[in-house]
Amino acid sequence: MPDDVRTASRPRIDIESVRRLTELADYVIPFAIRAVCDLGVADHLVDGPLPVADLAKRCDAEAGALLRVMRAVASKGIFTECEPGVFALTPLAQPLRTDHPVSVRDAYPFLVGDLHAWARFDYTLRTGRSSFEYVHEMGYWEYMAQHPEESKRFDGSQAAGTRLEVRTLLSSYDNWADVHEVVDLGGGNGMFLAGLLARYRHMHGTLFDQPHVVANAPKVFEEAGLTGRCDFVGGSFFDGVPPGADAYLLKRVLWSWVDDKAHELLTRVREAMRDDSRLLIHEPVAYPGDTDEVGKTYDLILLAMGGGCARPEEDLRALLEGAGLRLNRVIRTPMFPLIEAVPAT
Repeated sequence: MPDDVRTASRPRIDIESVRRLTELADYVIPFAIRAVCDLGVADHLVDGPLPVADLAKRCDAEAGALLRVMRAVASKGIFTECEPGVFALTPLAQPLRTDHPVSVRDAYPFLVGDLHAWARFDYTLRTGRSSFEYVHEMGYWEYMAQHPEESKRFDGSQAAGTRLEVRTLLSSYDNWADVHEVVDLGGGNGMFLAGLLARYRHMHGTLFDQPHVVANAPKVFEEAGLTGRCDFVGGSFFDGVPPGADAYLLKRVLWSWVDDKAHELLTRVREAMRDDSRLLIHEPVAYPGDTDEVGKTYDLILLAMGGGCARPEEDLRALLEGAGLRLNRVIRTPMFPLIEAVPAT
């Protein structure tokens, strides 16, 4: 066969695609980012660049190992090696500072239980069942209850996400000024609700969650200078929720429940709502197509960890209608969509 025919039959080598795939598939940099977050590297560079030997002393790290890690993450724009062996913050590294307004330092913890589950994600793909439950032979929350140190790290990651949600939801929804009484259902320690009340001084809130969850919430509001602005109610929203508020929030709650339980929850909410109340749901929505949306990644986390799923918009609409609610609008935000529902006429 002539050389020119052989050459023509060979597939073109797309080096850029190979490079991009390698970058997406490699877990070395994500692990390195988590390590520098654990060490608090960004906090030690707030006042300016430091030689790696000084940085290592402040972080309680081995200088040679830290140098190699810093050069790797700096190659991705996270920190910069401004002189040989001297590192400084970059815009991409700023949110890794603990004192950053939307700090994500705690958003990337090492959770050993999660890592073991991801190592068997092939099981989830083959069966559709949770690799976490397969590996650990128990559910996610049962595992966390038995591993308090990991549970503490997990709580830190959720707090980091809430700081971002406060920023995005407060600026994305244009009707907060009309809300005087708001109930945050499954609102945890109240960090989001506290951020909402701090922004809108006319509001009064009710934090509703399991009794042991809301027990420590008053401290969050006291530290935020919001004493007297919120009621704290412990209970199960399947038994009923506080009635008569202007707005009800379900932030990353509905996705955790199968359809039957989600229908029951929405029915309890509708029973509590006035005819002019609104329900705000903030969680991933499963949109088709190739758009890069954070909800698609979160859906895989739910798949692996056994925590529920992101529903398509039409499924959410059907769930709402079954509970006597109507999907009024979907507001896109930099994180998850915000779904506004109102009582059906």
